[in-house]
Amino acid sequence: MDITQKKIVIFDLDGTLTETKSPMDGEMTGLFRQLLEKKRVAVISGGGFGQFKKQLLAALQCSPESCANLFLFPTSATRFYKYQGDDLVEVYADLMTVEERRKIKEAFERAFEDIGYQHPEKVYGEIVEDRGTQVTFSALGQDIADVLGEEGVRQKKEFRVKHEQKLKELTAAVASRLPEFEVRLAGHTSIDVTRKGIDKAYGIHQIEKLLGISRAQMLFVGDALYEGGNDYATKRTGVECIAVTGPEETKQLIRSWLNVL
Repeated sequence: MDITQKKIVIFDLDGTLTETKSPMDGEMTGLFRQLLEKKRVAVISGGGFGQFKKQLLAALQCSPESCANLFLFPTSATRFYKYQGDDLVEVYADLMTVEERRKIKEAFERAFEDIGYQHPEKVYGEIVEDRGTQVTFSALGQDIADVLGEEGVRQKKEFRVKHEQKLKELTAAVASRLPEFEVRLAGHTSIDVTRKGIDKAYGIHQIEKLLGISRAQMLFVGDALYEGGNDYATKRTGVECIAVTGPEETKQLIRSWLNVL
């Protein structure tokens, strides 16, 4: 793969640029800032815009020139933000209807009963969160990383290892009740539900359409490119993909690119 031939690098957020629900560390922030000076960069994530602000933008503080190269696609690309001068503007938002969101929440409740799912004794924040453009289940609560920091990240990873089969079972149970929606595992302990056709492949299409960049000129980097992962949809677009195991591996990639750009 020749990075000099790519016009845009597209990253997942959780598990790729940052630990789950955590801010970019200082080293990643510096590398990301340097990459923005040389390439257009997009970030697509199932997380809401609030997570982008906390995990990415708060630390980044890039110059207006560099920020012009940054494109953000929260909640599985159902929203799109870009910089115009010093201002970050929302280009579009594909909101679900109230009825759609109600139906999804109800499907989760029924699925919990269907498979005998038992919630952990201690959770942090909402378990089923309405993000406007999607609904997201978080087994340990949306706020665990905010409340517990690194310990929360550790607990999420541990939960995934111990209960991965149950999460897959829950995903299938919800999907069976919502055939008109996309239902997929996301991150360590989350399940995202969006309208049919709304996934990271949709984000690739939006980049192609709105930024005028061909798929051959894109590169995607993510930690969930395995079948069933929330990055997997990018593979079917034909975009070149690189799988990473976490932020440290992403740092190595960016360093190698900066050496030749």
